[in-house]
Amino acid sequence: MARIKYKTLTEQMFYILMCMKNECCGIDIMEMVAQMTDGRVTIGPGTLYALLGDFVKQGFIRETAVEGRKRSYILTDNGLAALKEEYERLRVQVVDYEKNM
Repeated sequence: MARIKYKTLTEQMFYILMCMKNECCGIDIMEMVAQMTDGRVTIGPGTLYALLGDFVKQGFIRETAVEGRKRSYILTDNGLAALKEEYERLRVQVVDYEKNM
């Protein structure tokens, strides 16, 4: 069965949305994700900008400023709900692992 788009988030999606609790632009996001994960997760510009466009369409983020090619975004209530839902899904997996392993 195919995954329903955005029903679950990839690791990169999860961290991108986490970054946008405060207004930021693409370069800020790439740097913040690398810093948050001690370099374990990196996001290239192609992936990032494709996801940002998708997140705007989904209503997970909204554009807050445009200065030349630089665009800034912030998380919406809908995006926060998706992030929290993914967090809860991951917590259940950890509990299942701890219970059964």
